[in-house]
Amino acid sequence: MPLSDLFANNRAWSERQVARDSGFFDRLCAIQKPDYLWIGCADSRVPANEIVGLAPGELFVHRNVANIAPPDDPNCVSVVQYAVEVLKVRHIIVCGHYGCGGVAAAMGEPLQGPLERWIQHVRDVRSAHWHDLEKLRDDDARRHRLCELNVAAQVGSVARMACVREAWHRGTPLMVHGWIYDLHDGLLRDLHVTTASAA
Repeated sequence: MPLSDLFANNRAWSERQVARDSGFFDRLCAIQKPDYLWIGCADSRVPANEIVGLAPGELFVHRNVANIAPPDDPNCVSVVQYAVEVLKVRHIIVCGHYGCGGVAAAMGEPLQGPLERWIQHVRDVRSAHWHDLEKLRDDDARRHRLCELNVAAQVGSVARMACVREAWHRGTPLMVHGWIYDLHDGLLRDLHVTTASAA
């Protein structure tokens, strides 16, 4: 698809929005006040707003390979801090997905350059749960489970970020959730690893 088609698609999308709701873009230009921060995978098959049925402006989004939220990544930490301290979000959702290429890569041979350093975060999760993963019947089951374990680990990482802990110490109602998306049926599942306090 040539790039000119993307501009044509954008123009058609804009016209449809105005036809449905003439004030859509005026409201979009108003102050951003979402209740949710979504930390998800950069995978093109997981469009955050669409799968939860929210319009632009209703979901603050951070995406990267394998939905990782490391405390030493200034990009991710800055997004979380902005969401918590400026936007005052009430829910941080870490959402992984089955069939994640980043998780699959963490189960394979070492890669080169920055991608390997990034994927090391998932390799660490794999190492921490090696015994449990080895008990599963095959590599597909292991990858499936590692996707879930990675989400849980990233929820823990977000919960340890200074800005999140400070918000809890101030008594700010803030919850960090772990969800997983299934490409096979388009459904989200709660992994029941929600954290709502520093304790």
